[in-house]
Amino acid sequence: MSASSVTAVAIIAAFAVAAILVRVAHVVVRRLVDRMETVSAENRTAVHARARQLIRALELLAYGIAVLGSISLALSLFGVADLRWEPRLFGRWILTHGINVVVIAVGAAVAIRAASLAVVHLQHRLAYRRAQSDLEWQRRTSTLGGILTSLVTVAVWFIAVLMVLRELAIDVVPILTGAGIAGLAIGFGAQNLVRDFISEFFIILEDQVRVGDLARINGVSGIVEEINLRTIVVRDGEGAVQVFPNGTITALANLSKQFSFAVVDIRVTYTENVDHAIDTIREVGAQLEQEAAWAPVILGSIEVLGVEAIADGFATIRSRFKTQPLNQGRIANELRRRLMMTFAARGIRPYGRP
Repeated sequence: MSASSVTAVAIIAAFAVAAILVRVAHVVVRRLVDRMETVSAENRTAVHARARQLIRALELLAYGIAVLGSISLALSLFGVADLRWEPRLFGRWILTHGINVVVIAVGAAVAIRAASLAVVHLQHRLAYRRAQSDLEWQRRTSTLGGILTSLVTVAVWFIAVLMVLRELAIDVVPILTGAGIAGLAIGFGAQNLVRDFISEFFIILEDQVRVGDLARINGVSGIVEEINLRTIVVRDGEGAVQVFPNGTITALANLSKQFSFAVVDIRVTYTENVDHAIDTIREVGAQLEQEAAWAPVILGSIEVLGVEAIADGFATIRSRFKTQPLNQGRIANELRRRLMMTFAARGIRPYGRP
């Protein structure tokens, strides 16, 4: 049998083996996913999405090795006369170190996908076991899941880079030593970066804020979308994305931890009967909290704190509802709407924005 025939058979065999391995990987991953005890439709969707990413990474690994093996075999069997380097030596390097480099890179991608799948599944199970209605715990698991995924990704790629350098015959010991010295020098110069990392550690440790919370950071209010190793990303009421380095946060207020208050201020003229206005506010609040659409998010009866301020010929009456987190805006808007209609029907003259 000629060399070309042998090469063709070997290439076909390599891709056939790769196809079989990919098929086996499909079956194994799907069975593992099916055996996982998914706790909700959201959990099931997230797990299947991560499983598809893992399968794609395994496909890349199998077919990538087949391609490299085929190229190496061809180079080892057929010389290329126009090239000045020795094709056999190049083919031998590809067959050993080259394939190792590809396996390390794709293996790192597979490890990250597998870890991401496990983290997502664990995150949903922890959130479900604690309490389906415990939004605080769900947001905390979401935050911790994102941080854990980032740490695993950085660690895996760091190890993969070191292994690739070794395959390239590069001594990693001087690099690590130099990196340590450089890191120490940079640490003195990059104090803000170090401060960001330390601040993030204490934010997570003390559970100050989580992904999904409504927070006010340095005077800017919005929903926390990301908590990274160095920054916190907040989307404000205008839809703008605000990025705060952790070390620059001097004032942080979590507006949705455990419960919130829907605060409504009403201004009435001095000539109005303040007691009548307060009774009206209590009556409207009692009606609101008894309705089935609003009762689940209201945690207590309306509180009328009394006259908060008197100025410019008007008295400000403050009232508030204790609500579930992130629902204070809806409750306050509905209460304002009903108070406006009731005051107009009863001849009470409010002034300004309630």
